[in-house]
Amino acid sequence: MSAPSASLPRIAAIDLGTNTIRVVVAEVESDGSYRVLDEEREMTRLGRGLDRSGRLGRSPMERSLEALCKMRAIADGFGVAHLRVVATSAVREASNGAAFRKEAQRRCGVRIEVISADEEAHLAFRSVNRHFQLDQQSAAVVDIGGGSLEVVLVAGGVINQVHSLPLGAVRLTERYAKSDPISDKHWKKLRKAIDRAIKDEIGRPPFTPEIMVGSGGTFTNIGEMIQYEREGRLTHIRGYAVTRSDLQRLLDRLRESPLAERRRISGLNPKRADIILAGATAVARLAKRLGTPRILVNDRGIRDGILLATIEEMGLAGGAAVPPQNRLQWVREFARKCRSNERHCDHVAMLAVQMFDQLQEAYELPSAGRDILEAGALLHDIGYLVNHAGHHKHAYHLIMHGDLRGFSPGEIELIANVARYHRRARPKNAHEQFRRLDKSDRLLVRQLSGILRIAEGLDRAHAQIVKGVRCKIGDDRVRVLVEAKGDPRVELADASRKRGLFERTFEIDVVFERSRRPTKQRAVATSTGKRRS
Repeated sequence: MSAPSASLPRIAAIDLGTNTIRVVVAEVESDGSYRVLDEEREMTRLGRGLDRSGRLGRSPMERSLEALCKMRAIADGFGVAHLRVVATSAVREASNGAAFRKEAQRRCGVRIEVISADEEAHLAFRSVNRHFQLDQQSAAVVDIGGGSLEVVLVAGGVINQVHSLPLGAVRLTERYAKSDPISDKHWKKLRKAIDRAIKDEIGRPPFTPEIMVGSGGTFTNIGEMIQYEREGRLTHIRGYAVTRSDLQRLLDRLRESPLAERRRISGLNPKRADIILAGATAVARLAKRLGTPRILVNDRGIRDGILLATIEEMGLAGGAAVPPQNRLQWVREFARKCRSNERHCDHVAMLAVQMFDQLQEAYELPSAGRDILEAGALLHDIGYLVNHAGHHKHAYHLIMHGDLRGFSPGEIELIANVARYHRRARPKNAHEQFRRLDKSDRLLVRQLSGILRIAEGLDRAHAQIVKGVRCKIGDDRVRVLVEAKGDPRVELADASRKRGLFERTFEIDVVFERSRRPTKQRAVATSTGKRRS
């Protein structure tokens, strides 16, 4: 084994799954990519019996601890600079998960990080986004383990929705595969349970994904079995494509075969033969529900996502773009990635911030609200990336899962709500994403959304006719004086139509008038760091 290079640091990731434990050791290249030095996996079935008892069993824990110590020793042997160990659904759900983690620390000297289902999904997406071209198509990124199945719906390379379902291959097998081969009765129960879970969690998908990209042993084995059947040999599996009809034929074969026969199927890991039917059924039912015709195999999964995240966190991602100077520039880059109408959204943001600055003192608007309003305005139309209908709702989901660096999770949720309410229904407690905000944040969302609706109306024709606004605050009304470079009748009419939320929130009437003299604008900072006047 060669000594680690001083200029090429080595890192490692251990994925402590419900069914399998995997380690990958890698050397980071100068461009931020990595070269795999060693990989090891061991099927320890840590989650065996968990669904029934709610606890990790003694034997699975012992096997898993032995494997974990061995993998720690492998990483140490390569002199890694950073080792990250993550656990998923089994340790996350088990009542004795904390005890297992404590024992792992004592015996193996590793700190196990229990990641949420949402984090698990984002790691799977990070891996797929690195190795597959998603920018020009819609996709469902799916990761299936022993305990859960994560689904990330992606439009144009941007996350729209994230879902976690209790449809892991081990969990489903223990619940429903109670005969060998599976009986008609148990087969119907299995499919019905999967369909119900998908319907309850995902409901009606916002779009039909053109492709599904799947990671996890179930997907890898599906691809390898179909590849062997087609070609009589196994070759490179990453990116290998199967159709829903391919998968259905494979399911028919698996369903009819007893366990001993399944173990002899070429391309199937014999150790996975007992759980492959349930896992493949979950994939097939999900693809049918989403309407996805084609499935691609990603043979890396969340451990790849862990390595990529580690490289970024350690500042080793050489060759990456220079970070923007401020957090609003990250917003602008995200809007550009979502292919929004940049001129329109930038103009709406300018008008909204002008109004905010002139109303702030009179209505005691918090200074932090300024960036939230500008970000919401810059992103208010990104939902068109998904589709026109309900684009305001899609904007909320895209923002919640977007990479808005420099903003706290709470600020991101406020930005998402402001963009969500730039049109149509007013904020109301019947909306779950609005109801979970605290009272002061709900008021702020109403205030900022009210301003944004007016600013959006003032660029109704997307022609930037309105050059600026002056707000004159009286005892009974706010006069919005509009300076325009052309005839602003369409813009004034649309702003007037959209004034309802503002009037109700600020408890004052609003009237719009064309200014008869040039607007003396206050300098407005933009997200490029320059100032407009």
